[in-house]
Amino acid sequence: MGGKIGISFSFGAAAGASRGAGDFAKCMEEFATPLAEAVKWIADNSASEESGFGWYNLPEADVSSVLETSIWLKGYDAIIDVGIGGSALGNLMLHQALLPMYYNELPPGKRGPRFYMADNPDPEKARAIWARVAGSHVALIGVSKSGATAETMSQFLWFRSQMAAAVGGSVDKDILVITDPKGGVFRSFADATGCRSLEIPPSVGGRYSVLSPCGLVTAFALGADVRELMAGAAEMKKFLAERQDPRENPALYLAAVNRFHERNSRPMAVLMPYSNRLETFAEWFAQLWGESVGKDGIGTTPIRALGAIDQHSQVQLYTAGPDDKLYTIINVASRDGDIELPKVKDESLSSLSYLSGQSLGMMLGLEAHSTAAALVKAGRPVVWIELARVDARAIGALVFFYEYVTAITGRLMGINPFDQPGVEQGKRYTYGLMGRAEYASDASEAKECFDGITSVNVDA
Repeated sequence: MGGKIGISFSFGAAAGASRGAGDFAKCMEEFATPLAEAVKWIADNSASEESGFGWYNLPEADVSSVLETSIWLKGYDAIIDVGIGGSALGNLMLHQALLPMYYNELPPGKRGPRFYMADNPDPEKARAIWARVAGSHVALIGVSKSGATAETMSQFLWFRSQMAAAVGGSVDKDILVITDPKGGVFRSFADATGCRSLEIPPSVGGRYSVLSPCGLVTAFALGADVRELMAGAAEMKKFLAERQDPRENPALYLAAVNRFHERNSRPMAVLMPYSNRLETFAEWFAQLWGESVGKDGIGTTPIRALGAIDQHSQVQLYTAGPDDKLYTIINVASRDGDIELPKVKDESLSSLSYLSGQSLGMMLGLEAHSTAAALVKAGRPVVWIELARVDARAIGALVFFYEYVTAITGRLMGINPFDQPGVEQGKRYTYGLMGRAEYASDASEAKECFDGITSVNVDA
């Protein structure tokens, strides 16, 4: 895909050279009708704003309230964002991709508010965050559509209490909640206290929410170009909508590739970007993919890797281990601030003279090519994606692309890519074990299940 976004896709090695490869063309013909039906399914349900389909409409959403709130957040010294799952990963992914590296360590004139994500309810992390912001002007953000997520609400209560104790009074004017427009605990809290609030569209699920206020408000407050991000998503949406033939539509083609390999005993999908800016993108993908297509005893397991680091920890397995994975490598053609290597003058380092005049960015790109080549030589299926650069427009496009691929793949597998029944069961157990009366039976069931786990005590 050319144009302003600058993303290209290559599927030449997507079938692999071993098991099932000969059936790939036949499967692509078989998938033609289901793919067309899936495209219509998304278009029809998003037009009627059915639950789960709201992500498709986000590129055209009015973000004026988000930008206004972001300007308010810019006035703080630090922001604590409390969320988990998509509410957290979307933020972290956008920040890593679009903000200066080691953002919090920059001097005040070179950055906006310092940012801390309180996702995992680990008391050590919560205390460490508070220790870094205590005594400064702090904004607290709580993100939960229902306002019932235990991990989020518990930390929200604690940070709010710490802030109140520090100033000796109410801090609700320093609080923003991002939640359902009508119901839930956070909506009631906002109505009662008058704190700021932003709405999560009712038809948007958590893992598909990065282009909603959940991900946009802090990205803009910290300096990311939200308008370019949304423009990239809109451009990708238009590009995909205009191409119904899978041979011309990379999202439909990749969905078919994933379904093909799932049917041919390759139950794992590796996403391996060659850019530190995209490391958390792979984590965001893992949640999006895992919660969306892992149901009813089928699906593929997402594996996140980072090049070139994981060439030294995983590629041995990938090239010579079991042939049970589909690999997607994301390369970046142009890297900001590339570093040219100096000429080698020391006799003791003469064996390194081949590096003279080369650059780190070029080496990283060549390593991406080398890994892809090694996988292809081993007969493993490889998809190649290349970004001209990592910028807001490209990230917006890539986010929408993977949301679309995920939804289409789920439909091809015959499952609902927008629910998460396995996650909900764990939530019910947590509620019960934490003492919520209406979940008492779930607590009993959780205890019975856990009692069946054999324990072995080892005394030092």
